[in-house]
Amino acid sequence: DVMDEFYAADIALHYPSSPDIHGPEGIKPIARMFYTAFPDMQYTIEDMIAEGDKAAVRWTLTGTHKGELMGIPPTGVQVSFTGNTIIRFAGGKYVELWSSWEARGMWQQLGVDPPIGQ
Repeated sequence: DVMDEFYAADIALHYPSSPDIHGPEGIKPIARMFYTAFPDMQYTIEDMIAEGDKAAVRWTLTGTHKGELMGIPPTGVQVSFTGNTIIRFAGGKYVELWSSWEARGMWQQLGVDPPIGQ
């Protein structure tokens, strides 16, 4: 629900090699999925650079796989992976995000193959 305060109604999330996701209602299921899979999830901001209406963030996520993730049952494994996100702001809200992260590294730490099509 906090997303509605910070994300513009027309926010766009861009991931490499997947379709864009639009609006808080498009992003919320993804956030819910990760918070369900990693209920102790913590983000650490490693670096942040801002200029004009954009900020670039290098981050690390850590969490314990305690819930289902894309059909993968909980493994109990603690994972740690990094990512980079560029955020564009307007009117005090996030309006566009470009994000990439070590998905393959996360799957390897969980000891599983990524789900097909993910």
